[in-house]
Amino acid sequence: MTKEELWQTVLSQLQFKISPANFATWLKNTHVLTKGDGSVVISVPNNFSKEWLENKYHKTILQILRSTDDSIKEAFYTVERSQPTQDPYHPLNSMGQSSSPQDSGDQLELQGVRIHKATNLNPRYVFDNFIVGPFNELAHAAAWAIVQNPGTIYNPLFVYGGVGLGKTHLLQATGNEINKEAPEKKIRYISSERFTSEVVTGIRNHTINAFRALYRDVDVLIIDDIQFLAGKEKTQEELFHTFNALHEKGKQVIFSSDRPPKAIPALEERLRSRFEGGMIADISLPDFETRMAILKVKTQERGSPVSDEICDYIASNIHRNVRELEGALNKIIAFWRLHNREPSLPDMKAMLKSVINNPNRQVTPKKILEAVSEFYDIKEKEMIASSRKREIVRPRQIAMYLFRQELKSSFPFIGKKFGGKDHTTAMYAFERISKEAQGSEMFQDELSLIRQRIYGG
Repeated sequence: MTKEELWQTVLSQLQFKISPANFATWLKNTHVLTKGDGSVVISVPNNFSKEWLENKYHKTILQILRSTDDSIKEAFYTVERSQPTQDPYHPLNSMGQSSSPQDSGDQLELQGVRIHKATNLNPRYVFDNFIVGPFNELAHAAAWAIVQNPGTIYNPLFVYGGVGLGKTHLLQATGNEINKEAPEKKIRYISSERFTSEVVTGIRNHTINAFRALYRDVDVLIIDDIQFLAGKEKTQEELFHTFNALHEKGKQVIFSSDRPPKAIPALEERLRSRFEGGMIADISLPDFETRMAILKVKTQERGSPVSDEICDYIASNIHRNVRELEGALNKIIAFWRLHNREPSLPDMKAMLKSVINNPNRQVTPKKILEAVSEFYDIKEKEMIASSRKREIVRPRQIAMYLFRQELKSSFPFIGKKFGGKDHTTAMYAFERISKEAQGSEMFQDELSLIRQRIYGG
């Protein structure tokens, strides 16, 4: 059995023992480098993959190796870095690292502004540096399936989740991977705000037909932050017809939002039904292990040695936002480069004090009212007033529920806060929302997104 056949046997059995997302994350670009003298050396693309395989999957890998070839007694892992690709669209290697750690920070910053003109994609966003965990596994798996067969599965794909959790990274990584696998395909990534702006420009300059021709001629259309189309009737109409034209031709459409389709206010029902007609996948809050994994990968990207103690402190104190994790790490790395040493724990606590102990993170009645009114696009005074409109009553009940859940407020206090209503009204609202949350995972996600707004500052 050759080295290649041996490793293919191992991989085929590992696929049944670990999740598809973890398989794609940790075993991509691995192979058997050498085999002999009772041992095998497995090549991995970076130090973090090496550490992860040694700590998490070594026993399983060794067991499969021994069952396949009883002469194998031990397995070792070594980092075999590939050379940076010469493709100007992909200036760095698979982990975003240059050949010299000294240069990695500068190159990474330059990479961030190198937007591909034809696709509008940023080459920084790739699957290789997208960390997969329980909080985003479904969305990642759906995106990866689309890469294999664009337009034939999960069409459209609708990814939703709170701010800073990796939606943009996943969408752009999907576009970049499709461009890599099928460069002949026309891909267009755009934010909903820019899409709206182009619609307005097209109408004003009488070039709307050119706009339609541009967007209906693509193979993959990716629109980020679709919730900002709420209330923009003409833009929604253009998107509706564009979507239909692409879908009928078997072209792939991908959307992202900070909430599920049914929670987007002022959205046309026909467009909402299109969003719900494909695959809806959420990205929730990362667990501690995933937060540590994200920090480790980011330190490797930047070529800066940051201790486990520092990473542990950051991951333990920043829970709700991947972007904040990266921001905290950037402060540590900036200190390291300025002083040519890693900050001590007291140094680090002082630097991150404003992030970790932000008083805006403390929940208050005002924070709850603001979060709920912004999420459902209504005015705070409307929630407090006595309106019986359905679009007002439900957010009001949710706000009452959150007063009880997050602040432990008494029902008389809640009733008083909402226009002097009777405490029984607050009790009814709490019981109704509690019951709905127990029976609907989608509604639980909706509440989670509102809580992220409350605690996210």
